[in-house]
Amino acid sequence: MSLSLFMKKNKVMKENVKFVATKSLCDEDGNPLEWEIKPLSTKDNEKIREECTKEVPVKGKANLMYPKVDTTKYLAKLITSSVVSPDLLSSELQDSYGVKTPEDLILEMIDDPGEYTNFMTFIQKLNGFDVTIDDKIDTAKN
Repeated sequence: MSLSLFMKKNKVMKENVKFVATKSLCDEDGNPLEWEIKPLSTKDNEKIREECTKEVPVKGKANLMYPKVDTTKYLAKLITSSVVSPDLLSSELQDSYGVKTPEDLILEMIDDPGEYTNFMTFIQKLNGFDVTIDDKIDTAKN
């Protein structure tokens, strides 16, 4: 196999997609609004994971720590980083919901737990994560 096949020019780039995240936000005709979602890069994902990881002490072991990912925070940041439109950083949009962060805004905009879980699953799959029913149960518990 030729090394040239692995060159960047041959790499297939993922496109942004549309997704109805909630049925509670509609246009003038009552049609649910489509949101624009982008797939994240591995670099973006690692940055988010790092932001959501903290050192936790090992019980019974003095001065020994291990990294622990705050899964709820990680998934919220994964979602908000993937949303292109609506602009979750818009102060006008945040103010209309009485929140100050994109993560809080998404919870207010998609306040139906089932819709939120479906949206989370969609974004995980878009970003290459295989989501199983066990993952959905664990997510629902959090």
